[in-house]
Amino acid sequence: MASLLVSAQIYIVDIGKIAFDTDSDSLRDFILSIELGSRHVIAGSLANITNGGGTSVLAVNLQRWSSVLSRQYFFGKNTLNYALREISPYTSGIWIDWGTNGIGISSAYSSFTYKLSDRETEVDQTYFENITTILTVESSYHTQGGNTKVNVTVSLLNEDKPALANQILIYYRAAGNWRIAEAASNYEMTDYGNGTYTASFDADIPSPTIEVSGRVIDQRQILVQANVTSVQI
Repeated sequence: MASLLVSAQIYIVDIGKIAFDTDSDSLRDFILSIELGSRHVIAGSLANITNGGGTSVLAVNLQRWSSVLSRQYFFGKNTLNYALREISPYTSGIWIDWGTNGIGISSAYSSFTYKLSDRETEVDQTYFENITTILTVESSYHTQGGNTKVNVTVSLLNEDKPALANQILIYYRAAGNWRIAEAASNYEMTDYGNGTYTASFDADIPSPTIEVSGRVIDQRQILVQANVTSVQI
């Protein structure tokens, strides 16, 4: 968590300059740096949580981020308050839904109020940050000559925009056990460069029902997963 906060600080301009340079452009840049830092902390926290960390990580990191900011400015009052979203489906700012309907969601949401005041400057800025990674998985299969060919399409979104994956793992269930598709015969993965990926492989699956799972880590290291039942064509 310490390295995450250090990374967030790269977005902070030299706060000491604000006491002497309070033109509107400098102030806008300054506020933007605070917002970008907050966004970075939320994304890093969500990555931590989805990869096995506790949900309390978000609140802990935001509290430390707020504390870091409060110690950076020595010419007046400088505070950042946050409120984790508690409206369903969010709990403590986190919404993780890795469903069996082909859709997986990993999301974190917090609102912020930033206040700065000294003899020359008054800032009262409210904003929110919502980091959301969405995965959709679709699958079909056909059987020919005793072989089952499974096709899987994976689509990734960051804040409703196409996003690139850092890692994609496809699994399928056979004889009650999950197996990695990459180890199956004739496995192929195609990257279309727009957040859409397709995989195909041959598998010996005795059951007429084929379950497929996609496990994806995006470029922000946020993990998302979704399962779906393959459709026969």
